Amino acid sequence: MSEKRKKFYITTPIYYVNDKPHIGHAYTTILVDVLARYHRFLGEEVFFLTGTDEHGAKVVMAAEKAGKNPKEFVSEISIKFRKLIKVLNIFNSNFIRTTDKKRHWPTVKKIWLKLKEKGDIYKKQYKGLYCVGCEAFITKKDLKDGKCISHQKEPEIIEEENYFFKLSKYAKKLERIIQKNEIKIIPQVRKNEVLNFIKQGLEDISFSRPRKDLKWAIPVPDDSSASIYVWTDALSNYISALGYAKNSDKFKKFWPADVHCVGKDILKFHSIIWPGMLLSLGLPLPKTIFAHGHITINGQKMSKSLGNVIDPFELVEKYGTDAVRYFLLREISPFEDGDFTHQKFEQRYNADLANGLGNLVARVITMAEKVKIQNSKFKITIQNSKLKKEIETTWRKYKKALNEFKFNEALITTWELISFCDRYIEKEKPWELLTNNKQQTTNNKQQEVISNLLYAISDIAEMLKPFLPETSERIFNQLKNQKSEILFPRF
Repeated sequence: MSEKRKKFYITTPIYYVNDKPHIGHAYTTILVDVLARYHRFLGEEVFFLTGTDEHGAKVVMAAEKAGKNPKEFVSEISIKFRKLIKVLNIFNSNFIRTTDKKRHWPTVKKIWLKLKEKGDIYKKQYKGLYCVGCEAFITKKDLKDGKCISHQKEPEIIEEENYFFKLSKYAKKLERIIQKNEIKIIPQVRKNEVLNFIKQGLEDISFSRPRKDLKWAIPVPDDSSASIYVWTDALSNYISALGYAKNSDKFKKFWPADVHCVGKDILKFHSIIWPGMLLSLGLPLPKTIFAHGHITINGQKMSKSLGNVIDPFELVEKYGTDAVRYFLLREISPFEDGDFTHQKFEQRYNADLANGLGNLVARVITMAEKVKIQNSKFKITIQNSKLKKEIETTWRKYKKALNEFKFNEALITTWELISFCDRYIEKEKPWELLTNNKQQTTNNKQQEVISNLLYAISDIAEMLKPFLPETSERIFNQLKNQKSEILFPRF
C-alpha cells in the first residue's frame, strides 16, 4: 500500500475585475506559483487556487464607463486574468469566479444561512463612513487626516438598513488564536499590526447592502430587498472552489488552507473577518496568512491617474516570462515594498541572467560538447569535494529560505553557487586542458572538471524549477543533448 501524500492547499486572493491585470497581480500569482511548485517538488499533493472577484459597485461603474453590461464586462476582464496565468507559466489547479452560479453561489448561500442560524447575522439601521474605493464601511481607525488610508479619499456618510455579522463576538478568541500562531501571520510586523487593530476593538460589520443600490451581487437568500455584500461573497471563494456547498471529498481533503497569500492591504479582511466567519461556521482555520508588500514604480505608488501602471503582458513580450518572474522574485523582498524601474530590470537581467546563469551554462555545455565527441562514454558525476559541499550547503539554505517565504534569499543562494562554479572554472581552466593536449583527446583531469560542473548545473536547474520553470527545462535539455543554446540574450 502506497503512503498517503501530504496535502498542500494554497491560494491567491481573488482579483477584482474593475480593470485589467497589472504587475501587482502578476507578482502575487508568481509568489504562489513558486510555493506550489516547491511543495510539488517535496512530493506533496498540491491544490493551487486563484480566480476573480466579479461583483460590486465599482464593477458596475467600470462597465458603464466601457459602454458594456456588467456580465459582458466581467467576463472579458476575467479572461484577461486567465491569459495572464498562461503568459506567466502559472501551474494552478483551479480558477474560481464569483459570478459562477453553479460552483460559487451555493456556498455563499449556505454560509449566509448557517451564520444566520448561529445567531451571528442580524439586521439594523446603520449610519457610517463608506469608502467607495474600498467598497466597504470603514471606521475612524481606517482614516488619516480624514481620508481613507488606502485610497486617500474622504469617505461618504451613508445611512441604511443592513444585515450585520457579529464580528465583535469573536474578538477575544481571534486575538488569542493569532497570538498563539494558531493562524500564523507572516511577516511578524503584519501580525503585530493585526493584533494592534484587534486590541483597539472590533465592531460588527455590514454583510449586506440594499438591493436597489447593489443589484450586481448575489441576493440574500431569504430577503429579496438585500444583496450579499463583499465579505460573504468574496472570502468564501476559498471553500466554494473545493465544493463546500456539497461537503465534497475535495473540501474534506484540502481544507483548511495551508497558505493564503495576500497583499498587505487586504490582510485585515483575511486575518480577522474570514477567520471570524469560520469560527461561526465551526470550520478549521487557515494555517498561514502570508502578506507581501506592494510594488512601487520609480518610487511612486502605482496609479492610473499617474499613468505609471506596468502591464505584465508587455513586459513578458519584451523580456520573456522567466525574466519577469526572476526580477520580481529576486529584486523585491516579499516582506517589504519593492520598486520597479525598467533600468533596474535590465541591469538585473544582464547581470544575473545573461552574464551569470546564461554564461555559465553556455561555457560548460560548449566544453562538454567537445568532451562528448572525444569520449562518448563520458558521464556526469561529482568528484570535487569542495564543490560537492557547496552544492549541499546551497540546498540547505535554499530550502530554509523557501520554507520561510524568503524567495529572494533562495535565489541569492542559488546565484552564489553559480559564482562558485565560475571561480572553479577560472581556477581549473578546463579549456587549457583541451587545447594543450596535442592529440585533442580528453584527459582524466579535464573530464573530471567538466563532469563536476555539469553535475552542479544539474542541481542549479533543479533549484530553478519553481522560479524559472521554462529555463530549468531548457537547461536540462542542454545537459541531455550536450548542445549549447543562448538562454538569455543581452539587452
